Amino acid sequence: MGVAIEDAIKQFQSLMEQVDEPLKNTFKNIHQGYPIETLVRFLKARDRNVAKAHKMLIDCLQWRIQNEIDHTLAKPIIPIDLYRAVRDSQLVGLSGYSKEGLPVIAIGVGLSTFDKASGHYYVQSHIQMNEYRDCVILPSATKKHGRHIDTCLKVLDMTGLKLSALNQIKLLSAISTIDDSNYPEKTETYYIVNVPYVFSACWKVVKPLLQERTRRKIQVLQGCGSNELLKIMDYGSLPHFCRKEGSGSSRHYGNGNADDCFSLDHAFHQQLYNYIKQQALLMEPNPLTKQDSVHVDVPEPSLDDAKIAKTIETEFHKFENQNGLKVTSD
Repeated sequence: MGVAIEDAIKQFQSLMEQVDEPLKNTFKNIHQGYPIETLVRFLKARDRNVAKAHKMLIDCLQWRIQNEIDHTLAKPIIPIDLYRAVRDSQLVGLSGYSKEGLPVIAIGVGLSTFDKASGHYYVQSHIQMNEYRDCVILPSATKKHGRHIDTCLKVLDMTGLKLSALNQIKLLSAISTIDDSNYPEKTETYYIVNVPYVFSACWKVVKPLLQERTRRKIQVLQGCGSNELLKIMDYGSLPHFCRKEGSGSSRHYGNGNADDCFSLDHAFHQQLYNYIKQQALLMEPNPLTKQDSVHVDVPEPSLDDAKIAKTIETEFHKFENQNGLKVTSD
């Protein structure tokens, strides 16, 4: 496991003091006033190995500079119809907060199609939500609760999961690799709900391939998961697909789109989009009318991640070949 955490932090700090000014500047945007806690995240991601954690952080900082990640929240996806198309096919949103103040991120894994825009827009949108979480949501939660909050909870809805998901495995792997390489240890727990049979079977094969640190974070819940989730969050923070057994990721659950945290009409996405537009105007006061997608370099996936992706693909094809099974949840 490497040296004691206190010694590891000191060694890590010493190494970071030697980096050049551009790297130090983008590091400030990452740590948001909590440099030690940020070093600890990278140390955890590399099992407290200082050399590996240092390389990981330096690679991350260089990636941020090369891809202008510090300015990504000033690069809106426009026109609004294009952004709405992204939101309708990349189902992600903030449903609320846990009782401990952690943001609850809802993800519609099964019904996300990623088929209404170029893949670059989906990557850009994902990074923007990461940056907004880290630069706005988490600092606000920290201030409100009077203690440092730098992680979130994620609730993954598997409703509608089917074999066509394999068509997007390359894009999903790219997004996962970006998170693993540049936003390590930002999720405290993954709750998986509305699980179809194909996921349950695939999970048995994939689970042993995951690192123990990752396995401990994943909880597969019964049904829509509301019974367990209500132990850690209030009803108002439950994602809409967890509020009723069998409701799934309905786009019209409850009161129109008011409760659908995936919708662009939801308060979170309105705040996010308006924030990005305001940041864009601060950088460039001229009205924005058109913008090409932002191309971001995707780090190479680790051998372990590549093996997991290949295993998922293989397992899905097994189901495809078994009597023409249609892989969806109820």
